[in-house]
Order: sequence, then C-alpha cells, then structure tokens
Amino acid sequence: MSITILIIIITCLVSFPTFSNENLKDNLLFWPYKILRRNQYYRFLTGGFIHADTMHLLFNMITLYSFGEAVEKYMFPSVFNQLTSPLYIILYVLAIPISSIPDFLKHKDNFEYRALGASGAVSAVIFSAILFSPDMPLQFFFIPFNIPGYVFGILFLITSAYLANKGQGNIGHNAHFWGAVFGLAFTYFAAKAISGIDLMQELILLIKAKLNGVIHI
Repeated sequence: MSITILIIIITCLVSFPTFSNENLKDNLLFWPYKILRRNQYYRFLTGGFIHADTMHLLFNMITLYSFGEAVEKYMFPSVFNQLTSPLYIILYVLAIPISSIPDFLKHKDNFEYRALGASGAVSAVIFSAILFSPDMPLQFFFIPFNIPGYVFGILFLITSAYLANKGQGNIGHNAHFWGAVFGLAFTYFAAKAISGIDLMQELILLIKAKLNGVIHI
C-alpha cells in the first residue's frame, strides 16, 4: 500500500466521525485562540485530518491521490531513492502545521476563527509535483483545457495571495498559499542537499524559454 493511500485512509477514518459529532470536530479543528490559551498545540496537526463535509473531504483526497501517487512513486524516487518514503511523509505532515502558522499569528486573539482540512498539505504535494515536472499538463473540472503546471502554479499563488489579503469567504487561502510555498521550498532544498540537483534552476530556465518564445505552450 502506498503512503498516499494510507494518508487518505487515515484522513477518512478521522474525518467521518466528525461529520455527525460537532464536539469531536471542535476538539480537533485548528483553533488559534484555544491553541494559545490552552496550549492545545496538537490542533496544528489534527486540523489537517478533519473536514467540513463529504465534498470537502472528497475534493482534497482525490486531488491528493492524483498528485501524491506521482510524487511518491515516480518523482521522489528519481532523486531521493531509498529516502523517498520518509521524505514524502515529512513533506505532507510538516505542511499541515507550517501552512497554518500565518493564520495562527493573524487570528490568535480571534475567538471566532477556526479552520480545518488538508488543503495546506495537499497544496504542498501539488507544488512539489510542479517543481519536478513544471511543464506537465494539468486539467481541472472548472478549466476545459490543459495548462502547463508552472502556469497553474503562478496563477494559484497570485490568486491565493489576493484572496487571502481580501479575507473573504470560508476557504483557507493563506493555508493554500503557504502550503504551496512550503512544498516548493522543501522539495528544492531536499533535492539540492541530497542529490545536488537544482530543480528551481530547471524551472526558471523553462519559464525563460517560454517567455522568449523558444518553446510554445
């Protein structure tokens, strides 16, 4: 069984009971006010394993499966060899709290603010995949055509930063943004340190080539 499948199973097992148990959900979700005042630091992690409803869970887990299987089975092994499994686990698990830190600092005195979901960690996996294969074609149900991974990545970061700054809606745009940034940074530094491969340089060269019209999208 792949680590990606195992993460999905664990997330589903933790999420499903909270759909009908609000007290359990309140005890596990990311709640900066209570983290600070009651030292409930476990919420930094548990908040990434519960979801608002079935659709929220399905969207995150389908996305995780789509990118996680490729990262775990093909991309990481091409650079990390036997370190693939521990590094993939570290990428996913660390992305959950790290993507939540900005919202913790912003909302630590706001009793009403709380969040949940694996979006920050899923974003980290997506952007790890994009760094490995920036030109891979991506298609989403709301986009009727393929777009290169690096184009999606740039648009995603700009949109997430803009919406996070506006602060409207109930979607964790900050977590999306910082999860994506962490996914890029972790993958880049791990590849550089372990294999001496500069994945960011390859991405920059590709973007420059596109801008110069050497390669056409």
